[in-house]
Parts: sequence; C-alpha cells; structure tokens
Amino acid sequence: MRARYIKPRSLAWWASVAPLICGLILASEPLHRLSLLVEIVRNMTGDMPASALIDMGLIGIGLRGAIR
Repeated sequence: MRARYIKPRSLAWWASVAPLICGLILASEPLHRLSLLVEIVRNMTGDMPASALIDMGLIGIGLRGAIR
C-alpha cells in the first residue's frame, strides 16, 4: 500500500503541513513552554486560533490525497 497522503515533493502538501505544524506548536504551548516560539508563530499567522490552523492543514492534506 502506498502512502497517498504523504507527498513531501509536493508544494501543495507542504502548504498544508505548514499550518498544521503551526497549529500544533500553538496548541502544545503548555507542554513545551517555548513562549518565544509561540509568539513568533502567532505573529506569523495573524493570531489565528490553533484549532483553525490544524483544521486547515488536515483539510488541505485530505484534499490533496483525495484528488489523485
């Protein structure tokens, strides 16, 4: 079985993984306590909620895999 959702050579895949990673960084702040990193990500994303970033990433990855 091929990995149909993991496409590291695809620009669309990376455009979907980036908000997912940013959302995970924001959501896990109490665990890693890297406040400076979280502040940088908040400034980059326009203070968007972590759940919205995670959803955007998962939707993009899902659509990318389903279009094939």
